[in-house]
Amino acid sequence: MFPNRFADAAGPASDVPDRDRCRCVGDSAATRPAAVSFHGDRQDTQAPGWRHLLALIDQAAADGRTVFKPFAELSGPERRQVVTLPPAMAKLTAVRHLVLYDTNLVRIPPEIGAMTGLEAFEPYWSHRLHWYPYELTRCARLAWSTVSTRVLYGNVKFRPPFPALRPVTATGEADFAALDPGTWGTDGVQACSICDGPVDRELRQVWISCRVGTDVLPLLVNACSAACVAALPEPHPGYVPAPHTGGPDIAQPAPGRK
Repeated sequence: MFPNRFADAAGPASDVPDRDRCRCVGDSAATRPAAVSFHGDRQDTQAPGWRHLLALIDQAAADGRTVFKPFAELSGPERRQVVTLPPAMAKLTAVRHLVLYDTNLVRIPPEIGAMTGLEAFEPYWSHRLHWYPYELTRCARLAWSTVSTRVLYGNVKFRPPFPALRPVTATGEADFAALDPGTWGTDGVQACSICDGPVDRELRQVWISCRVGTDVLPLLVNACSAACVAALPEPHPGYVPAPHTGGPDIAQPAPGRK
């Protein structure tokens, strides 16, 4: 018998579904789709689950705790109401271990990069998280992760596709502060993922696969310039060998073992 490391992170039992089911990327080379798109869910910031999560973040910031398992304290209906984390996560600089087990999350905000004390990141069994923000690489101490890699875009096991990105968008073509998450993966971009400067003239989005903790993750980059895109590191070996804009025509290496 193996102990369940997440027994205290799953939250109380519920009579109603606490997350939405997702088959976006399939589960094998035979079932992967030809094309994929971002989840378009928008966060209801008036939902009880969101407000409860904000309160938990405030408590964690105030008491300086080093382990944070917020979804263990939400009810089943509340867990289903939360599809992203609040920007207030940036306050949790003392947290070393973040557990987001079995959630309904569809994206992680760039503010997670401000969690400079983070050493272990475990969004395990959160099957609607297919990608992560490049800002996660700012967590320089992050050494351990537990991610459900079979649901990731471009995962090594069966190489599902990445959503297609627009390579360059000028300010007159979109309001960067009010974007459609189903198209852009976010509802707004303010700062460059690389230099942290303002994104106010153009937005360049690319994908890059990098090792973060103990996993190779598909990372979404929101860059302010071609120079910032050029400053990205080399992708992890065995993945698309350069930053790219996704879509069904991007050639990926053959599937292999992790």
